[in-house]
Amino acid sequence: MEVNAISELPLPQRLALAYAPSQSRAQTLALLAYDAQLGLIVRRTSEPILGQMRLAWWRDQLALPTGERPQGNRVLAMLAALEGEEGALQEMANGWEVLLGEHLDADAIRQHSQSRAAGWLAMARLHDADEEDAGQAAQCWALGDLAANIGGGERTRVVELAQPMRDILPRLPRTLRPLAVLAGLGRRSLARRGAPLLAGPGSVLAAIRLGISGR
Repeated sequence: MEVNAISELPLPQRLALAYAPSQSRAQTLALLAYDAQLGLIVRRTSEPILGQMRLAWWRDQLALPTGERPQGNRVLAMLAALEGEEGALQEMANGWEVLLGEHLDADAIRQHSQSRAAGWLAMARLHDADEEDAGQAAQCWALGDLAANIGGGERTRVVELAQPMRDILPRLPRTLRPLAVLAGLGRRSLARRGAPLLAGPGSVLAAIRLGISGR
């Protein structure tokens, strides 16, 4: 199950996961796999109402006790590792849902980044880490990742909105090292006006440095 889940992650997330310590690896993989699943729903949706229905399915399943959820969905099963933080996981679906709207204005961008960061706030709670630091790092990643995957005026709007966050360098514990990698790649993307998170050897070296040192 783990090998298949890892192979389906976007490359930056796979690289970040490599630096997860054993005590937080299963939770990190579950979180990244779930986030990737939500993103895939949005990217593949041509009719907003269908995307909203698919995202609502995830919220509905997470509202059920772990033992009552349907069997056979690998990502849903993995989310048992984050038991007790279902509210945060449901909020992540809300954050992805705003991208189904016709216009990506400043409020929608903020909601996306804040709601997508909710999963990392859950990780911070589970591992006694500072939630504010985790939230800032996660929003920086979310904004960088969003900028790298949209175009035109919307990309410019994301980059400009994220400007105040580019110089924030929160300290994260070892258990959240993958987030440090993703946040660093997000900052790098935003500094380059929405370049891909992994664009050339420089970004890979930056990710490796972040994975080893956390900064």
